[in-house]
Amino acid sequence: MDMNLEQLAGFVEVARVRNFTRAAEQLHLAQPSLSRQISSLEQSLGAELFHRAREGSTLTSAGELLLPLARRMLADAESVRRELAELAGLERGRVRFGATPTLCISLVAEVLKEFHTTHPAIELHLSEHGSRQLLDQLASGELDFALITTSNVAAVEKFTVTTLLVEELVVISAANTAPLAAHNAIDLAAVSRLPQIVFSPSYDLRKTTDDAFAAAGLTPHVVLEGAEMDAVLRFVERGLGVAIVPAMVLLDRPGLQSVRLEEPTLTRTISLARPADVAPTAAVTVMQRTITATATAFAARAGATMSLISDRRRH
Repeated sequence: MDMNLEQLAGFVEVARVRNFTRAAEQLHLAQPSLSRQISSLEQSLGAELFHRAREGSTLTSAGELLLPLARRMLADAESVRRELAELAGLERGRVRFGATPTLCISLVAEVLKEFHTTHPAIELHLSEHGSRQLLDQLASGELDFALITTSNVAAVEKFTVTTLLVEELVVISAANTAPLAAHNAIDLAAVSRLPQIVFSPSYDLRKTTDDAFAAAGLTPHVVLEGAEMDAVLRFVERGLGVAIVPAMVLLDRPGLQSVRLEEPTLTRTISLARPADVAPTAAVTVMQRTITATATAFAARAGATMSLISDRRRH
């Protein structure tokens, strides 16, 4: 069977308007050229597709059978064309993704700068929430992928999860104050005695630190509770107290100093989650590559407090 997309497009248009002359006008073709296309298609299929009459052209049984198939093939061809155009130059497209607040002020900010500079025509939609809410949005089809920081992923069978980084939590204080420790590390017991600013209970980080203090039988000295990440960093810069935060947020913040936390060392895992049963578009694929490259750069800058994970796990 020998047919091409031009023949199928001509066939679908004649079927729509039921007239060869009007169909040729819509396709910007000469009427004889369109007639030859349809005749060639009929010869290839071995069946007539139209009942031709002075009043108009109507589909034969073979034409009725071919019409939905032709429409589907043309739609698939257009979809492929758009995907290839995105892949070649990313001239169009949309990326809907989510990230936690701590990632939005660090990794995501760098990712968006890099991606938008290279692909300014791509429409970007960002959802900023905790990991659990992002996974709910991902499951409902509201997002193409999400950057999450929790290891307790509910309904993991719905997602493909790629681990990007394992990051240490560090203790921060104002840069203009004395160092928190004589060396480059401080233990959890010492931190519990310092005036501390803690996050909102909705933060995954809050649960991580609360669990660590409880497991050690310690009660932290909290002077301010319920702040968001930006506010926590500003309050610490002004000397209100210390905070336990991901190492990543310290990059390019000269008003803060940090010390590593030991006994125990606390970490968080940054992962990229996307629906397991949906193939990513070209724009989403390039965005994911940008995130991976940026995460690699962050790990290099942060040194020992952050490590890159190259293996991928499908849940």
